[in-house]
Formats: sequence, structure tokens, C-alpha cells
Amino acid sequence: MINKKLYIIAGEASGDLHGSNLIKALKNQDANLKIKCWGGDLMQAAGAEVVKHYKELAFMGFVEVVKNLPTILGNLSFCKKDILEFRPDALVLIDYPGFNLRIAKWAKKQGIKVIYYISPQIWAWNSKRVHAIKKDVDRMITILPFEKDFYKKYGMDVDYVGHPLLDVVNDFKSDKTAFYKKWKLSEKPIIALLPGSRKQEIRTTLEIMMQVVPNFPDHQFVVAGAPSQTTDYYQSIFEKIGVTIPLVENETYELLNHSTAALVTSGTATLETALFEVPQVVCYKGNAISYQIAKRLVNVKFISLVNLIADREVVKELIQEEFNEVQLRKELSKILSKEHQGKLKLEYRKVKELLGGSGASTKTSNLILES
Repeated sequence: MINKKLYIIAGEASGDLHGSNLIKALKNQDANLKIKCWGGDLMQAAGAEVVKHYKELAFMGFVEVVKNLPTILGNLSFCKKDILEFRPDALVLIDYPGFNLRIAKWAKKQGIKVIYYISPQIWAWNSKRVHAIKKDVDRMITILPFEKDFYKKYGMDVDYVGHPLLDVVNDFKSDKTAFYKKWKLSEKPIIALLPGSRKQEIRTTLEIMMQVVPNFPDHQFVVAGAPSQTTDYYQSIFEKIGVTIPLVENETYELLNHSTAALVTSGTATLETALFEVPQVVCYKGNAISYQIAKRLVNVKFISLVNLIADREVVKELIQEEFNEVQLRKELSKILSKEHQGKLKLEYRKVKELLGGSGASTKTSNLILES
């Protein structure tokens, strides 16, 4: 039986991207499907009614979450009320575990079918959460190859569909001349700066990344602006540092497609950069208290998806104190060498093979509509 109404919750920019492709695939199978969602502009453009934008939901780290607890609790209360009024045939949750696992537990008690697309990274943070997922989630759809075996250890059968970014990147096309002209770029090779999507991480990361700009005069540094932030926000950072470099807004894939190297904040962007076969250095520096708490809880050897999928160090990770001007300059010099670039591109292709075939969004829509 085809579901007539779906309620989808995505709380971040990456969830908006994957949610939009899922919505397109769902609408291809049932054009009359009614979808309400928490997401962003991409999900809205794909045909869903956006109830709350992810820009209102971005709280990062333990300290930041505690500070914003009243807002988060208010969002949970509003979400539950909205779901009950909409009465969906199924609730589809996309990653965003701090919020979505609470909603899943509540929805299950209401007798609402719960489908989770893109598993929370419980294998990294808190494996005990698998017991709650077994109880509260009717169907788990995963996108990373090692997740099926992880869940199997706990007696839970999940559906592995491959990574949706494969389709996004494979289908992507961009004209170099038009891109350079639009953003008034010089002919120098580009080093892309991807400092994240949240204000806290952007300011911290960008201030360190931009310290190495004078050391690479034969390249141009270009910042990938997050859709969740304004131009003025980036300009305020440039003014503080006393250096202004080009800012490309809402065209990160175009930027990666024409880049020679990249400095990338940990997260989905590390995998996106790898799929475009751009040599990268992965960077992370968070709130000191949040980082110390996370360090004691984390169960994995790496912070980048590229290394996690490969199960070894493919790209260099500079974390917390190691993420500084000296180390960054050293690692960036390495990845700009032709020898290193060639080796890294071969490693990236191995990662692509591990991710499986294409069609993740279509496979997921099939699973949702048959559930």
C-alpha cells in the first residue's frame, strides 16, 4: 500500500540535501504524496511543505545544547503536536539523532510507523542507543557499508542502500569558465576552504585556515559559504582577521569541482570532497569542554567519513591543538605535490568502491513506500 502522507525530519544542511533527493524519488513514484517536513530550501523545492527550517535547529556540542535547552524542548513539543495534527502514514527521520531519537520513542508510543534513513552514528558515540533504536524504529535504512554488520551484532536487520552522495556527485556538471567569471576568480589554482555550517565552528575554523593564505601565493583561497549563514557573517570574520578572500555562496560542489586542494571541517564535507577527488586536510577544533567530554565517549579511531569507511588513514586529520598554522601549512604543502595528489586520488577511488552502487534515494523511496 502506498503511503499518502509522510512527515520527514532533517535538522542539518546535509539532511536537507539527502531529504530533497529522497522526496524527488518519492514524488516520482507517487506524485500525489503529501509531505510535511523539518528541513530546508532544497526539501521545499523538491515538493515538501517545510514546517521548520534547519537554520533554527543548529546547536553544536554539549555546552551549546545545554545553553539552548529551552529552545530545544520547545521544538520537541511543537513537533509532536504538529505530527499528531498531520496524522502521517509514516514518520521518516534523517540522521539528527539528538532530536530524532526522542521523537522516535514518542512516535512509537503513539502507534506511528517510524522509518529511520541515515543511521545516527551510534557506532561512534554511544552503542547502547542501539537498544532504543531496536525498540522504537520499525525500519532502519543505512548508507555506510559497515553499519549492516554493526546492527547485526545486536540482532537487528537493517537495509543498506549505498551512499546517496554517489548519485549527487556522479550527476554533477559545472562550467569552469562561467564559475570563475561569476565569482570574479583569478586564473590561479583554487584551494577551497570548507569551514563548516554552524557559526561556532565557522569562526573558529576559518580564523585558523586563513592564517596559511600568505604562504601559498601561487594559489587562490576561496571560502565555501554555508547556506545557513549570511554574507555579512563571513565579512565580519574577514574584517577581524584583516584578510579578504573570495566567498562562494551556495555553490560548494561547483567550488570542489574546480579545486586543486581543500581544507575541510570534519563531517559530510570530507566525503563530498573525496568523491570529487580533491586532496584534502581534515580540520576540527571545538569548544574545549565539549571536546574533552566527546573524547571520553567516542568509540572510533577517526573523525572523517573518508577514513572511517576506509578503516585507515587516507586523509590527514588535524584535531584540536594539532589544528594550527604550522601543522596546516605542512600538510597543505604535502597534498599539493603531484606525487601525493596521484596517490590520494587512487585511495579515493577505493573508498568509492566500498560505498557500493548508485541509486540510494530510489532504493530508499521503494523501501518507504512498501513499508
